[in-house]
Amino acid sequence: MNLRRKEALTNIAEGLFPYSETFLMWMICSGLMGLAGGAVGAVFYHMVSWANRVRAAHPELLWLLPLGGLAIVAVYQLCGMSTERGTNQVIESARSGKRAPLRMTPLIIFATFITHLLGGSAGREGAALQIGGSMGGWLGEKLRLNQPSQHFMVLCGMSAVFSALFGTPLTATIFSIEVISVGVVYHAALLPCTMSSLVAYGVSRALGAVPEQFVIHKASSLGWGNSWRVVILGVGCALVGMLLCIVMHTASHLYQTWLPNQYLRILAGSALIIVCTLLLGTRDYNGAGMQVIEQAITEGVLAHPLAFLFKLLLTAITLGCGFRGGEIVPTFFVGSTFGCLVGPLLGLDPGLAAAVALVATFCAVTNCPFASIVLGVELFGAESMLLFALACAVSYLLSGQYSLYSGQQIMYSKINNEKVDKPAH
Repeated sequence: MNLRRKEALTNIAEGLFPYSETFLMWMICSGLMGLAGGAVGAVFYHMVSWANRVRAAHPELLWLLPLGGLAIVAVYQLCGMSTERGTNQVIESARSGKRAPLRMTPLIIFATFITHLLGGSAGREGAALQIGGSMGGWLGEKLRLNQPSQHFMVLCGMSAVFSALFGTPLTATIFSIEVISVGVVYHAALLPCTMSSLVAYGVSRALGAVPEQFVIHKASSLGWGNSWRVVILGVGCALVGMLLCIVMHTASHLYQTWLPNQYLRILAGSALIIVCTLLLGTRDYNGAGMQVIEQAITEGVLAHPLAFLFKLLLTAITLGCGFRGGEIVPTFFVGSTFGCLVGPLLGLDPGLAAAVALVATFCAVTNCPFASIVLGVELFGAESMLLFALACAVSYLLSGQYSLYSGQQIMYSKINNEKVDKPAH
């Protein structure tokens, strides 16, 4: 009997060993990634915040945008990097195993800083994903992890720096394991991504990075009166998300077709940004535009009825010509201002509609419904969570195969869950 018990305990121990070994490995490796990502993310956060404050205090910096653009192209070419790949290269590296080079980290930090300082219309999450992905791939290689584990280190890096910059650790975790392939969630990466995200969040807070949070003054729970209104709003967000993807990809294609020379391309884009800014008569659409997002959500105030279109176009002009940053914060801008405009027409509070539309538009352009719902909770609180979920479900389905990231792979159809395995549009 004792022999049988010993054999049983031995079998249990042998069965648990690989899980215990993996647990310990990820606690160490993802913890290291979180420390590094949190520190770099916090430094980058302060750099971008300083750039936006300086630009607001000195609007004449806009006239230096062409020189900043030329500097970005020159530095990228000097380092043997293309300004077109960016986030898509990181997404593909997490799936294919071809590591994004570590030099991507200082390059994207420099380029995003210049873009924000001089008045380009861009976000910062593209930089977060590129910084984290390149750092994670490099660290995984230096730690001599096997190939699948190196893929997960890329996801850990993405989670860490995203969490450090936005202060949304759960969103950062789920986004990283959901964004690579539509219809597939990398559950095995849950522990490492969660660990790196939480560690980075703690480090960035300790270093003074302030998480993004908004207050909805008239938050509401799910009810029949709100449900049908939110469904209609979700349909609108899917259409706006598709339009955003189409315009972003078309702008990049047109630039490359008409102006193959990168220096001429970024000079032309700089001129367009300056002209558009002067015609609009405001600097609301330069930089990330967080102040406009906050006004739409917390006050229900719109700068202009067509603010979402202006931001969409100016961001496409900026990123398409070669300036760097990201599309997600501009997506927040587009979604919140669209919701603030349409919400009252549907009988919704403008602030609540802005919050719901922000989340639903993010879902439409990234194809990450679970991350989008969690984003809503982390940014706005849990009271309206069911409204976020309903709007995301609608926008996710109706946005079809469109995505901001051409590196994203559509693995399963949204209609019937059949295997598709094709690039997103």
